[in-house]
Amino acid sequence: MTTPFYFKFHIQARCLYRWVTIINLLIINLLIGISTKSFAQTTKETVSVGQIITFYGEILISLDDRTPNHKESFIELANAGYWDSLTFNRVIPNFVAQGGCPDTEDGFTDPEYLLEPEFVNDLKHVYGAVGAGRDDNPGKLSARCQFYIVQNPEGIPRLDGDYTIFGQVIKGMSVIEQIVRVKRDGNDEPLNPITLSVNIIQIPVNQIERIFLNSQEHSKTSLNEQ
Repeated sequence: MTTPFYFKFHIQARCLYRWVTIINLLIINLLIGISTKSFAQTTKETVSVGQIITFYGEILISLDDRTPNHKESFIELANAGYWDSLTFNRVIPNFVAQGGCPDTEDGFTDPEYLLEPEFVNDLKHVYGAVGAGRDDNPGKLSARCQFYIVQNPEGIPRLDGDYTIFGQVIKGMSVIEQIVRVKRDGNDEPLNPITLSVNIIQIPVNQIERIFLNSQEHSKTSLNEQ
């Protein structure tokens, strides 16, 4: 018995539709796979961030790629545990919180602890900027064993071009606000030592901005309450 033409056409159309559906599903799965892989790679990409832990809380520092020698130095000393058990030894309201090695000849004259300045026009002494300490040397060499965090809400523009800025606090300015208000002696050193634990941690790139924005809101609240 001969199969009617319209019936053959119906069977062929159904088969064709089925194959088109399967091919579409394969394409969709492939695209999903590519998209998922790309998203996974993005979320897995991390950056090195400085972490300072004190009695008052945690401070996170974004290290700037435009000052590579200072960034590398900070990472090296942190990984070596250099600052662990050292302190914030100079804290001044509306100025800075400074930590690391004390103001000694070892920190300011030993070539091992000196760095050539890395001045970048866009890196200013704004609120939360992280800079390298130094003595009054003509070459403006940084003492890489010292760092300070700008606490003045208006910034300290008079220091721009004289001291190297190599990072920015992305979390923990509320901690700095507490630190600069502790009782201190005539040399601006806290009467009760504020010891440091400095580490390098890895944070996904796509979380940095969120951490910074959340911290800014927290810092604004802290400043308004003072």
